[in-house]
Amino acid sequence: MREEPLETGSFGTEPTEAAWTALYQMARKQSLTGVIYSAVARLPREQQPPMTLAIQWASEAEEIRGLNALLNSEAARLTRLFADNGRRTAILKGQANARLYPDPMSRQPGDIDIWVEGGHESVTDLLMTLGMLNERPSMRNYGKKGKATSSYHHVHLPPTKDGVTVEVHFRPSSGNFNAITNKRLQQWLEREIQQTAMVPEGFSVPSVRFALVMQLAHIQHHFIASGIGLRQVCDYYLLLQNSTEEERTEVAGLLKQFGLHRTAGALMWLLSDLLHIDRGLMLCETDDYRGAWMLRRIMEGGNFGFYASSVQQNIWRDFFQSKWHRLKMMRFDFWEVLWLEGSYWKTIVRTLPERIRRRKLSLRTCI
Repeated sequence: MREEPLETGSFGTEPTEAAWTALYQMARKQSLTGVIYSAVARLPREQQPPMTLAIQWASEAEEIRGLNALLNSEAARLTRLFADNGRRTAILKGQANARLYPDPMSRQPGDIDIWVEGGHESVTDLLMTLGMLNERPSMRNYGKKGKATSSYHHVHLPPTKDGVTVEVHFRPSSGNFNAITNKRLQQWLEREIQQTAMVPEGFSVPSVRFALVMQLAHIQHHFIASGIGLRQVCDYYLLLQNSTEEERTEVAGLLKQFGLHRTAGALMWLLSDLLHIDRGLMLCETDDYRGAWMLRRIMEGGNFGFYASSVQQNIWRDFFQSKWHRLKMMRFDFWEVLWLEGSYWKTIVRTLPERIRRRKLSLRTCI
């Protein structure tokens, strides 16, 4: 969808139709349709969007409410299912974050991320025993409809009959690309995720301290690799709002050890510049340079970089553009990008015999 430019002064007491359209498109691009609508709906009638846009926006916001109800119900069902089989669980990110919003049903949901204790082999075996998997998942199934895939940290299940996508985590996080800092990070997360609490929605959530570290690593991982959106920024704002001084102090002391200090500085600048967060809630000093860089990429690429201009080009343009992007990203975090690029070429070498056997030498799955 093409975005119309905002008109000068268009967000005064009577926004123009073009201004409302631009705001709506921006909200969709950043996966904030329901959150922003919950504020728009409280405006005086004369300041609300044109009728056609208002109806469309309200319809999408109501759909988001229904999706949240569905995902909450499914998260509670999965929690009971795994508990009946003697496994502790925790809902990560999405539905756990939604609880913190002023209107919990307004946050635009994605999939369900659920951590299940036991480790890779044990969790996979359990999923097969429960009939949630028909075969052991593989990354070779990536992109194949109805097929489960397995990655470093989770099993991605096929959608349910209701269209819900579930990622079952046997590790708490995808972590860092840097193997050295990632080892420290994963060990800490494995210990901290043992501290969970049952919430009224019927599922367990990890501590705020865990969420602050894990979601900062998640933001860094996706920002380096592809992109993040304002939804992740809003999530982190609410995590900080719901944290204690003791939790923030402990997390702040771990940032350099876990290789997250550069991303933390950029994110604190965003939270200060966009959401005017209380400085007392910040984890560290702001990094204006990296923060402005992060903001530019968020506004260009939208949620997880899906709207970036480089998406869906031909394979060779994708390849060279991704290499150029990573070269530029070294100024943001040299070591993370270096480890990411090393992982790419390791995958190329490791999968070469299999791709030769299948006569599929495409680089697409390795970009």
